[in-house]
Amino acid sequence: MHKQLFLFSSILIILFCMPAKAQLQDTRHNFSVGVNGGVNLSKVSFNPNIKQGYQIGPSVGLTARYISEKYFKMICGIQAELNYSQRGWNEIIEDESSDTYHRTMNYIELPLLAHLAFGKDRGRGVRFIVNLGPQIGYLIGEKETKSSPWHPEMRPNGITEQYGKKAENKFDYGIIGGGGLEVRTNIGHFILEGRYYFGLSDFFHSSKKDYFSRSAHSFIGGRLTYLFDIRK
Repeated sequence: MHKQLFLFSSILIILFCMPAKAQLQDTRHNFSVGVNGGVNLSKVSFNPNIKQGYQIGPSVGLTARYISEKYFKMICGIQAELNYSQRGWNEIIEDESSDTYHRTMNYIELPLLAHLAFGKDRGRGVRFIVNLGPQIGYLIGEKETKSSPWHPEMRPNGITEQYGKKAENKFDYGIIGGGGLEVRTNIGHFILEGRYYFGLSDFFHSSKKDYFSRSAHSFIGGRLTYLFDIRK
């Protein structure tokens, strides 16, 4: 099921970005590049479940966008990014100890997004934008932080398998989407966007013999992107 969702979003990207001469209203060749930065509020979907709060971490990277056409009032294109992103989880420990635990996991990410925009067509102005598509990532480092003293034997749910257990699958993939506002000026484009990522892969082994049947990332992200035109 997870692979089917990932394949569906990939096909969506292709359909939006394929030339369709019979449908084109106004062909464009607008290419822009720039930088992005923001913050992730992340959790991990575990089965058996682990109660969590959000883990807060940074996200920074490079963005490239190509606008290919305007179809009726919808401006269509494709956007690719190369990002450094920090994820993880922050446990809510409900026992008589004063233990605290969180883990940070650092990824290099590559989203490939269908880009849709509505609003000001050319020149200065404001657009509403939507981005949606698949994302792959690779784990480059992780760190767990726990309190001292440490009392895992006091957990009422008995779930302690995650402590000291390193990620077993470094490759990550999922679906990411979001929307926001783009302000177009004479010196470039400023984009404020919110996103949600739903992970389809597990970073712990998840066969029938393994303890966790699911260990997948999700996060809510906020970011600011600056783009300047290479070709208008």
